[in-house]
Amino acid sequence: MEEPPFLEPWIQWVNVHSGLNYERHKIFELDEGQKLTVPCIWDVLSSAGLRVGICGSMNVRYETPLNGYVLPDPWSTVVAPYPTSLQSYCRFVQKNVTEHTNERLPLTKAEYFDFARFMLRCGLSFNTVTALIRQLLSERTRQTRWKRAVILDRLQFDVFHYYFKKLQPHFSTFFLNSTAHFQHLYWRNMEPEHFKIKPTSDEQALLNRAILFGYQEMDRLVERFRKLCGPNTTLILCSALSQQACLKYEDHGGKCFHRPKGFAELLAFAGVTTPYHVSPLMSEEFHLYFNSERDALAAEAQLRELQLGGEGVLRIRRENVVLSGGCSIFHPVARTAALTASGSGRSVPFFDMFYQAEGMKSGMHHPDGLLWIRYPNHSHQVHTGKASLVSIAPTILDVFGVPRPVHMTGPSLLSRHVA
Repeated sequence: MEEPPFLEPWIQWVNVHSGLNYERHKIFELDEGQKLTVPCIWDVLSSAGLRVGICGSMNVRYETPLNGYVLPDPWSTVVAPYPTSLQSYCRFVQKNVTEHTNERLPLTKAEYFDFARFMLRCGLSFNTVTALIRQLLSERTRQTRWKRAVILDRLQFDVFHYYFKKLQPHFSTFFLNSTAHFQHLYWRNMEPEHFKIKPTSDEQALLNRAILFGYQEMDRLVERFRKLCGPNTTLILCSALSQQACLKYEDHGGKCFHRPKGFAELLAFAGVTTPYHVSPLMSEEFHLYFNSERDALAAEAQLRELQLGGEGVLRIRRENVVLSGGCSIFHPVARTAALTASGSGRSVPFFDMFYQAEGMKSGMHHPDGLLWIRYPNHSHQVHTGKASLVSIAPTILDVFGVPRPVHMTGPSLLSRHVA
């Protein structure tokens, strides 16, 4: 079980996929799965001659050639989909997810067309089209934009369904983040009694059942998986972690987050003139890639000089030529506040460079998760003890009768199961 600051889904899921805990794999950031140096579950199974399908799993790496397909998570900018025919789908989903707080998405007409063509060719269902139309129509008359996250789940299931039928993989994964997103934003609405800052009656009318809505949508997907896979398939539902009420920001106005309006403008204000490439990630986070370590070091120093009333604005972590960071201002900011660059003495209005994302975060990670396994014989058991995430990969390999690699030292859970 990991503890903060290692209690993050992009760390926990590497534990699940590799059979290693953080102390051994050292993958700390989102979009760094490619740094893992050992094979994951799908690599081992593919090498054993089994077909695999990886649909949206978080912070993945894979070895090629792979006997199947890989659709990385929406925050993946380094690990490419496999085969490359999945790229148009990945690019479209990535921009929708990483820029969902922006009113205008940075998508071209060509990208919309390529995505539509891909979906029409690769499984778009009538039910998903109907749900999408209903969602867009509801947004014209009601405040339902927050429900868009579950539309991605439907689109992703359509793609999964298509490849499941086409490739008939022996092992498949399917990753969702919609309900976790709702938990982060709407825990205050689910349990307002725990919070000092109470939601308004209008907010409650709209959002008090938002997390329940997410679970209900996921329950429907579980039923669709059950029907798709049939009775002779082992199904595993694993959450890796869970959430709880986030109360530590209540005395400071609640937890909100800020994102740059434009990275080019922000870095220019900080004085960064060397070439770089930016990859927006989850919430306020991002990666900056430079051409040399010297450039990265200089940019790190310049970005650390950005301040708001004497408070550092960005948290920055450097590894070689990559800066990983995000805005560290999690409290509400006055509209008249100034952003300063302490090195140059320059200042601009804070909200010329940043915007506050809609809503306040009121959920935070909890180390306990859910693990449910349905074996083909459907025997029922409840285990009150906790299972380690590093036991998941060995258990799956045992189900297939495939020898585990030497790095997967966690105990298999299969021995707990009584047929």
